[in-house]
Amino acid sequence: MKGQRLLTNYEISVFCRQMGMLLKAGIAPAVGIDILMQDTEDPKGKALLEQIQAPLREGANYHDAVASTGAFPDYMLNMIAIGEESGTLDTVMESLAAYYEHEDNVRTNLKSAMSYPLVMIGMMFVVIIVLITQVLPIFSQVFAQLGTSMNSFSQSLLSLGNHLNDYSVVMISIIALIALLFLWFTKTESGRKQFVRIASRFGPTKALYDDIASGRFANGMALALSSGMDTFNGLDLTLKLVENREIEEKIKKCRQLIIDGESFPDALGQAEIFSRLYSRMVSVGFRSGSMDVVMKQIAERYERETDRRIYAIISVLEPTLVIILSLIVGMILLSVILPLMGIMSSIG
Repeated sequence: MKGQRLLTNYEISVFCRQMGMLLKAGIAPAVGIDILMQDTEDPKGKALLEQIQAPLREGANYHDAVASTGAFPDYMLNMIAIGEESGTLDTVMESLAAYYEHEDNVRTNLKSAMSYPLVMIGMMFVVIIVLITQVLPIFSQVFAQLGTSMNSFSQSLLSLGNHLNDYSVVMISIIALIALLFLWFTKTESGRKQFVRIASRFGPTKALYDDIASGRFANGMALALSSGMDTFNGLDLTLKLVENREIEEKIKKCRQLIIDGESFPDALGQAEIFSRLYSRMVSVGFRSGSMDVVMKQIAERYERETDRRIYAIISVLEPTLVIILSLIVGMILLSVILPLMGIMSSIG
């Protein structure tokens, strides 16, 4: 269905979890959708389920019925098709639920890590503007009544405040533009991808986004391999998930090495997608026939490392921004309060 918005990761994980439970219990997809429709009170959710149910009643397979809504990502649709072909649809749906639940957690943590410093920077900006444009002029009048003037630093800030007042329309426009950019980065798919592109090349956050991309690759490969897909087709699917130009190039290199005759573990090691430790784990899993299990373990380790990096960034940003704000406000206030105290003590 054209124009249908893509569901969020959380909504997809809930849908996959419920369908996985029903399929695991031996309930056919058409009957399972009927059960979900009876339990769903949200009109939009019920309408979406009806869109899936209509093709199923006409004899379409589950993959085509879900794809007809236009509300689900290509990766999920490809995995459902593989699950139907291999007879492991119930397992695939449960694995997809875990995958999109993990993606939702990553996105939520990233949003929290990004929102706090942006809010703090916004507060710093507002406090400083108010001090310069509203508070300093009052002190200037007090100094003028006392027959003296503020020091050069305070005069410079006051002059800046006067210029800001003169160009208040420009300042409001800049603030509105920043707010629109923030909404674009956080609320739209194209904005989010652009933000990821910028952050994945920015020094302090590059390692974080590299870990996120590697974790997505490992998680995607674990899901593909556990569904019976071969490594080459698994690489094709995960290429669409990582959202990291550097990791994408490494995956392409890995695919080419496999075409040239290298085994998957050797190609993975030469492409340097993982560290040497993880590459050796994949090699052991390849020899023992448990690569999907190894990939899942690697994905979980990357998830823990990603959470650790996010919390480390937040723990550094919080006190740093508070200290910067305190120093700036303190300097502005002391620049006028100390001279004023000196004048008052001399008068006394």
